[in-house]
Amino acid sequence: MKHLQIITTTDNADVARRIAKQLVEKKLAACVQISGPIDSFYCWQGKVESSREWRCSIKTVASIYPKVEAAIQNLHNYDVPQIIALEIVAGNLEYLNWIEENIQP
Repeated sequence: MKHLQIITTTDNADVARRIAKQLVEKKLAACVQISGPIDSFYCWQGKVESSREWRCSIKTVASIYPKVEAAIQNLHNYDVPQIIALEIVAGNLEYLNWIEENIQP
């Protein structure tokens, strides 16, 4: 089974917490870690912008990525949220098994 870390950011700590709580409660993620605030610089509508953001690092499995993405989009406050998935190519086998045990495909 392929394991993923999905990353999203938001400008609001409460939104980050809501995303984290909902994903874990719905068993779409085994764990969500929130870090921040972080400073982000990006292009938006032709201008360089900057903002304070909170990053959610979501641990899940590839087979349910579409469900996770849809849930994040539904909960997110951005017009175009960052939602990127990184494949976990190696890791502590006990931890990877724990991720699988806490996901509902």
